Amino acid sequence: QLQAYGGGSVQAGGSLRLACRVSGRTFNRYTVGWFRQAPGKEREFVAARSRSGSATNYADSVKGRFVISGDNAENTVHLQMSSLKPDDTGVYYCASSGVWSSQATRYSVWGQGTQVTVSS
Repeated sequence: QLQAYGGGSVQAGGSLRLACRVSGRTFNRYTVGWFRQAPGKEREFVAARSRSGSATNYADSVKGRFVISGDNAENTVHLQMSSLKPDDTGVYYCASSGVWSSQATRYSVWGQGTQVTVSS
């Protein structure tokens, strides 16, 4: 089970930190990814952290602004979002996968979404 939280409303240029708590499964056995979906658009990949934490991957649109990290003690994956833009607005979901992938179809367990709204 995954639970995402930490969304909110900020102005452009601001920051937010999302969290994804993983329960019911061994934290370091799965890739954990973040995806987002804006109104009228398809769900898109944002970032992923490998099971060991040794590898990360980011969508080009968020490189240099977002950082994904893990807290093994808390079984939680964080997404630190900085220099936010209105285009970052959407519902953010975390998900887990048994493989290293940026494709949503490879993720089998999804948390509920958390809304991020960035105003100009």
